[in-house]
Amino acid sequence: VVAKTVALTDQPVTNVAPRYGQHRFSTEDDGKRGDTIGFTNIELISDRPLEDWLDDFRRLKAEYPDRVLIASIMEQYDKERWQELTRRIAECGVDGFECNFSCPHGHPERNMGAAMGQDPEMVEEVTSWVVGATDRPVWAKMTPNIGDIRLPARAAFRGGAKGVAAINTILSCTGVDLKTLRPIPTVEGYATYGGYSYAAVKPIALRMVSELARDDAVGEISGIGGVAKASDAIEHLLLGASTVQACTGPMLQGHEMVHGLISGLEDFMEDKGFKSVKEFVGASLPYFTTHHDLAERQKAAKAAKLTGPSSDLQWGEDLTTTTADLTTN
Repeated sequence: VVAKTVALTDQPVTNVAPRYGQHRFSTEDDGKRGDTIGFTNIELISDRPLEDWLDDFRRLKAEYPDRVLIASIMEQYDKERWQELTRRIAECGVDGFECNFSCPHGHPERNMGAAMGQDPEMVEEVTSWVVGATDRPVWAKMTPNIGDIRLPARAAFRGGAKGVAAINTILSCTGVDLKTLRPIPTVEGYATYGGYSYAAVKPIALRMVSELARDDAVGEISGIGGVAKASDAIEHLLLGASTVQACTGPMLQGHEMVHGLISGLEDFMEDKGFKSVKEFVGASLPYFTTHHDLAERQKAAKAAKLTGPSSDLQWGEDLTTTTADLTTN
C-alpha cells in the first residue's frame, strides 16, 4: 500500500468541498448520465496531522508485518524539511518512500509537487536528500505534465532512487456546467484546474510507462494511470512496469476492485502459462518501432504478397512463372 502523501504539519493543508468532478461519456445531449471515463480532483495532500499518520504507520506495521507499506512524502525545497520528514516516518517501520514530485494542482503554487518534478536538477537533488536520510528504498513519482518524462526519471535515478512511479494525474478542466456556466468542480462559484485520472488517461500512461521502460537509464517502474480493471493492470506490466498502483478505481468501485485485479491477473497468467509476473514484465516492448520502420515493413509485406507465394504450399503448377515472381533481378 502507498499511503496518501504527507508533509510536516507546521503549514496546515486546507482542502475544499466539493473537490471531485466526473467526466462522463455519452453521444447524446439528452441529460442522461453517461459512463464515467475520467475523474478530476482538486484535493491536496493529507490534511491530517503528521502525528496521526505516524501512529497509523506504526499500527499497520504491527498488525501486518509481512505487508509492504510505502510512505508518500512531499515538502518544500528545503533539505532539512525533507530529511526531518523522512527520518520521522522511517522510525515507524515503513518499508520505503515515494517522493511526490508530481501533484499538478495547489502545491505547485508553493513550488512543490509538479513544480519540482518538472525540474530534473531539483528532482535529482531532492531525491539524494531523501536517500541520504534513510536506508529504505526511495522511489520518485513522475509528473506527466512535461515534454519528456524520461528527463526527471533519469535525474531521480542519478539521485539514488531505486525506482520511479508513473504517472500522476494530468492537469485538466473537467468541463463546464451549462446551467450555471461555471467550470467543474465548482467551489463557491469558482474553480481551479485539477488532476485528471481513471480510464481515459490509460493510453497516455501506457505511452509514458513504455517510454521509461525502453530507456536504459531508467530502472524499476511502478505503473499508474487508467487502471479500472485487471486487463489495464496487465497492460502496464506488459509495457515494463514491475508493479501497478490504482487509486481512482477503488474510489469509484470500492475496495473489492482489488480482488478483481488479483483474480484477473491470476487468470491471465494461467491462460498464458506464466509462473511469475516477472516472466512477462515488458514482454510487449520489443514490438515498438518507428513509423518509418512500420511503413517499410508494410511495403515489404505487400511486395511479398503481390510478387509470389510466401510458403511452399502456395506454389502452383506453373513453376517458371512462380520462380520469376520470386526473383529480384
